[in-house]
Amino acid sequence: MLRNKKILLGICGSIAAYKAAFLIRLLVKEEAEVKVVMTTSASEFITPLTLSTLSKNPVYTDFVKNDGTGQWNNHVELALWADIVLIAPASANTIAKLAHGFCDNLLAAVYLSAKCPIFIAPAMDLDMYKHPASVQNLERLKKYGNRIIAAEHGELASGLTGQGRMAEPETVVKLLNDYFANGKKLLGKKALVTAGPTYELLDPVRFIGNFSTGKMGYAIAEALREYGAQVTLVSGPSQLQAPVGVELVKVTTAAQMKEKTLEHFSDFDVIVLAAAVADYTPIEVAATKLKKKEQQFNLALTKTADIALEAGKLKKNGQVLAGFALETDHELENAKAKREAKNFDFIVLNSLQDKGAGFGYDTNKISIIDKNNKITNFELKNKKEAARDIVQTIITHYNQ
Repeated sequence: MLRNKKILLGICGSIAAYKAAFLIRLLVKEEAEVKVVMTTSASEFITPLTLSTLSKNPVYTDFVKNDGTGQWNNHVELALWADIVLIAPASANTIAKLAHGFCDNLLAAVYLSAKCPIFIAPAMDLDMYKHPASVQNLERLKKYGNRIIAAEHGELASGLTGQGRMAEPETVVKLLNDYFANGKKLLGKKALVTAGPTYELLDPVRFIGNFSTGKMGYAIAEALREYGAQVTLVSGPSQLQAPVGVELVKVTTAAQMKEKTLEHFSDFDVIVLAAAVADYTPIEVAATKLKKKEQQFNLALTKTADIALEAGKLKKNGQVLAGFALETDHELENAKAKREAKNFDFIVLNSLQDKGAGFGYDTNKISIIDKNNKITNFELKNKKEAARDIVQTIITHYNQ
């Protein structure tokens, strides 16, 4: 899986830097192309000459080349070159810098410029690893979409025993192989995802809406792309940036979302309806701003089109159709009924009774209910990780 893959290895100041030599040898053995960026302190633990010899490429340490020419090492070009940025070992200091956007060395500049997936393998003493600051910094990096390769339990340089050891090079290489293998699981599949709220206009300045941010739908679109699918994201109003490699189609109202969702419905292999579509829309939209006059104001509403129901009717053999149910009571009964009525292959249930789930959070706690009413419950996770669980369910469906 790593043959001809371009791996940019970032090495930080840590006693675990010696493992970088073994890691490079394994990556080269897998026929990957490896380039190395080191922090200044990393060179105190292992020499650039050693790493250059093993990688068969120059090692980058500073913004300006050390050959007297005044030329600079272009961090943007390095970041764009890579298929993967792997920071191993990642010290507590570098993790803190990356989590907060500090950019005082070449490695940090490459990290901030990277558009490819980033893997981070922490290495530090157990008390540093467990410190609330480190825990929060790693969580922040996860929220940015980075993959954290958890530190392992064992003997540490301090003489203590506990969690903090950088993952062994063999473990890191296996994870990278697994990542690229996953990238082929939906290769050739076309996927459509809806996300975010809809805004139903009252007048030129007001609307009826909901609290959806689009985070879950955007995360699903990104996960589908990671697994090799060609993804179109139909999004209601959201402040989020479209994931790299995903086609973004912006809409505002439920009617517009229906049009864009059903327009080429038969072309898609996977459809995930994650948007929080309004159930009602005003019968009339005022041409000018409504004035505050009456003590009581009555608003005439009419039902919006049921996009999920119409999608279920259009669904054909070979397509996977999934939807969401956000419930406040009788969660399972309502979700099961919705799955059957909409002809979903499975439905993802959120309950507002669960702390950290629902609109606006970076986390979600989901349950997936399939056609046989089999229920799979997941723990509270970052929405990007929850999205991968949903995509794995889609992959499992294809493998049945």
